[in-house]
Amino acid sequence: MSQKRVLLIIPAYNEERNIEKTIGQILSFPPQEGFSLDYLVINDGSRDRTGQICHQHGYPCVDLVQNLGIGGAVQTGYLFAARQGYDVAVQFDGDGQHDIGSLNTLVAPILSGDADFCVGSRFMDGTSQFKSTALRQAGIRYLSALLRLLRRLRISDPTSGFRAAGASAIAYLAEHYPVDYPEPESLILLDKRGFRITEVPVNMFARNAGKSSIDWKRSIYYMFKVSLAMLCACMGEEE
Repeated sequence: MSQKRVLLIIPAYNEERNIEKTIGQILSFPPQEGFSLDYLVINDGSRDRTGQICHQHGYPCVDLVQNLGIGGAVQTGYLFAARQGYDVAVQFDGDGQHDIGSLNTLVAPILSGDADFCVGSRFMDGTSQFKSTALRQAGIRYLSALLRLLRRLRISDPTSGFRAAGASAIAYLAEHYPVDYPEPESLILLDKRGFRITEVPVNMFARNAGKSSIDWKRSIYYMFKVSLAMLCACMGEEE
């Protein structure tokens, strides 16, 4: 059996304070028997030194000429993974929150053929080092309940950006990845088209540095917009 190829898609916007540590974590990951590991930084039109740091250190990197947001950056990674024939693509944030030590757990259902898409959850076993605020936890529980209501999907961490896609899901997401706050909406799109979705516990950390793109002032707007996007995705025509 040939060794599987796994690509880490690393969206990065103004992550000059985090990107070296993030890549260092990846480079320290030991070789695996079941798969080979590559990574690609998607420099999403950063205004700081993110792109310069990547090129100085020779990190594989795509420089977007303008900021497309998380959806456009991740879709760029899926396009690359599809065209290069990767067996698995993993979304891995450039801010240092995702723990490379959880990678084997995340990709295992894909490599075994038991799932087409796997979500890494901070909440399944309660061991993750990442602790959300009470407001965010309430929002995540709401989105989880909405997923159950709309599609009977039981995902405890629908906003998680630590996710793995198999080859068929890569091909679909390369063409159909949502633009704004895409994580919950993409789960609905995948489920509607019959992709098998599962969830596993993973560890996450607090950000190394910098601020999240979503603060408390935007939380209500975020919930409204994501809810509307999920409803539209659920009611939209099959493609």
